[in-house]
Amino acid sequence: MFEPTPFTDRGSRLLVMPADDGSLWIARAEYETRLTDTTVLTGLRLLSGTTELPVRHARADRLTFEGGVELVFADPETLVLVGSGARAVWDGGEGLVEGTLVLTGHSTLDGPTLLDRAERRWREWFDRMPAVPGELRERAEQAWWTLGVNLLPIAQAGGRQGVVPSKFGYVGVWNWDACFHAVGLRHGAPGLARDQIRILLAHQRPDGLVPDVVHDLGVLAETTDLPRSDHARLAQHVGTAGPHEAALDGQPIGGVVPVTKPPLLAWAVWKIHEVAPDRAFLAEVYEPIARSHEWWLTVSDPDGDGLAEYLHPYSSGLDDSPIWDHGPRAEPPDLNSYLALQADRLGDIAEALGRTAEATEWRARAARHVELLVARRWNGERFTTLAKTSREVEVACRTPLELMPLFTGRLPGEIAQRLVADLVSPSFWAERPVPTVAFDDPDFDPDAMWRGPVWLNVNYLLIEGLRRSGFPEVADELTARTLRMVNDGGGLYEYWNPLTGTRATRATQNFGWSSALFLDLATYSAQPRL
Repeated sequence: MFEPTPFTDRGSRLLVMPADDGSLWIARAEYETRLTDTTVLTGLRLLSGTTELPVRHARADRLTFEGGVELVFADPETLVLVGSGARAVWDGGEGLVEGTLVLTGHSTLDGPTLLDRAERRWREWFDRMPAVPGELRERAEQAWWTLGVNLLPIAQAGGRQGVVPSKFGYVGVWNWDACFHAVGLRHGAPGLARDQIRILLAHQRPDGLVPDVVHDLGVLAETTDLPRSDHARLAQHVGTAGPHEAALDGQPIGGVVPVTKPPLLAWAVWKIHEVAPDRAFLAEVYEPIARSHEWWLTVSDPDGDGLAEYLHPYSSGLDDSPIWDHGPRAEPPDLNSYLALQADRLGDIAEALGRTAEATEWRARAARHVELLVARRWNGERFTTLAKTSREVEVACRTPLELMPLFTGRLPGEIAQRLVADLVSPSFWAERPVPTVAFDDPDFDPDAMWRGPVWLNVNYLLIEGLRRSGFPEVADELTARTLRMVNDGGGLYEYWNPLTGTRATRATQNFGWSSALFLDLATYSAQPRL
């Protein structure tokens, strides 16, 4: 069994963590706030006489100290020490552990009741985990635990619980994260999977835009909503001269720019429906997602060429990718691949709702969009990315975004074969594929967020694209290598160093979509093949 770190609970923002001096400290997870600024308690130690009692082991439902004292959640705000014969000390206080000692919040329950409730609460959650191969079970349990502890009540979520990407710095419901979270939750908690979509659509703007983030204080849907720290980071990366030319003539992002995330909502909805059909849910989300689709092809296509572009780096989800080294607007081929697939999935939803004529038109639109993508962005060797500065610039850096048209499942055979050949070439293929910048590209950095590390969402979308495009063997091999990397890498991180297979230096841990997509891939690998 994995040992959860930090110790936290479903619905709770409290995190119990080891300090450098061997004590424990407790902080609250809040949107865009450092844990050092939300500290609740520091310097917690347990003593028997003068002998310190270290933590012996951790489980999802409790921390157990040497001597048998246990730390348990009574409710999301209440942490209680249960046991006897020990003294707890912390900065500014102390107390005897004789039965129970409440550290935060309020509880009148006895120790056995607290332990029983916590154990039962987590057993019920783990009982819902889908089946996976035995060698992947421990990491899958960690993934299912992560999805559970990352469920939080968000003030703007209409009473629903949202899966936050991580309680370390990502306390909100991010747009495409929610889609990936839903893919993992659909197996054991389809109601929660649907709620991730509902939380976003409840904040859709009248023009069709679905916001980037729903958080406790509101939403992030345009640059005026960005936290100050993000403006500073963007000014450093995008708002100054890059290696090729000045970004927007050397100026930072100005004016009011809409901010969203890649259009994967219909895809995620259909993934849920495949496992847990719910026609009423399809009817609920169909028209809002269709309005979002039109937003991309109108508001987010300022040059009117029929191909959408990202108006802001955050809308791509690829915050520091080299595609932004020219400036804050770009048109990589992934976006229009997502839109083509979304049109197909809207066609599937329309068909399920008996709207046959609309289904036919959506599928025709998907076909036309792929034809346009090929006509305008295929140069005979690869799909190109255009930076939209004061003039159009073709981005030289090679990223797996140029392989993402496989996701459409509609490419001409010879083009699909060329993309697969590129994928399995030394540029992108190794023991731990797929790097977010090609291994042999001058911009490759194995530790720098979107400039080289492996991200599970990129691998997952490529795996699905390979299956849709008729390359199941390559999809199976990419699945196997991805599962092996995560299983052997020590945790469920935001992204991985592809050279070592371990956590990249600045990647956060207990990351939601890594957990969800690992779990989904592991579930698929457990299914019998015909």
